[in-house]
Amino acid sequence: MADSDDPTGSEAVLTDRAGHVGLVTLNRPEAMNTFSTGLATALDDALLELEAEEAVRAVVVDGAGEAFSAGIDLSEHREFDGEAEYEEWVTRMERPFLTLAEMETPVVAAAHGHAAANGIGLVAACDLAVAAEGTQLGATAPKVGLFCMGPAVPLMGAVTRKRCLELLLTGDLIDAETAREWGLLNRVTEPGEHVEGAMDLAETIAAKSPAAVQRGKRAFYQMDGMPYAEALSHSNEEFAALCTTADAEAGIEAFLDGEPLGADEWPSGGD
Repeated sequence: MADSDDPTGSEAVLTDRAGHVGLVTLNRPEAMNTFSTGLATALDDALLELEAEEAVRAVVVDGAGEAFSAGIDLSEHREFDGEAEYEEWVTRMERPFLTLAEMETPVVAAAHGHAAANGIGLVAACDLAVAAEGTQLGATAPKVGLFCMGPAVPLMGAVTRKRCLELLLTGDLIDAETAREWGLLNRVTEPGEHVEGAMDLAETIAAKSPAAVQRGKRAFYQMDGMPYAEALSHSNEEFAALCTTADAEAGIEAFLDGEPLGADEWPSGGD
């Protein structure tokens, strides 16, 4: 399916489904999947569409061609004038970062080639991330007189303060192994196996209780940044609510009987 067209008329984002996993592919390979207004809008629409599908329990985001995403399409810069127009433009570009945090469905990035500027921001904004060996990641905007303001927000939560500032201030690229060591990636795969690695994580998630995973992700983002005692209190409320669900009743009973539920046996499965 094509969600919307980018300014060049190509299908900016493609979506598909594989069992309980939704697939989102950035599809501007001729432009290294840079964020045009069309791609950013299409990406946000695709994420929201998959979030609304009950049968989709996890999502993988990858990029067509030789790169995951090389950032924002700077050719659009000349189309705007003044701070108000630029703020409206960049707000559209960064909206997917907010959507990813607000979604209850977990999302896994599958990066390769380059993930730069908004590309590294997208990797950081996804709940989990996989990259192929040889992938280069960086907050490269200072090289063109800009700064990765938007990507900085998810990066703050993905790596330590010093590592985050090193990426943001130097604009240098790091390789996939370094990104994993810094906490930005969960796994590094052999070249060409990044989507398979991300699908493995997504399918593992999709096999678990949909109610538990979705409520748990929502609670995690709500608790992030709360004072310790407040976060613990909120966790108790959320756990108590989860205890009353059909998934908890069925899952616990099956576990105690020695036969844990399979992916298609959860009451909230959405089939």
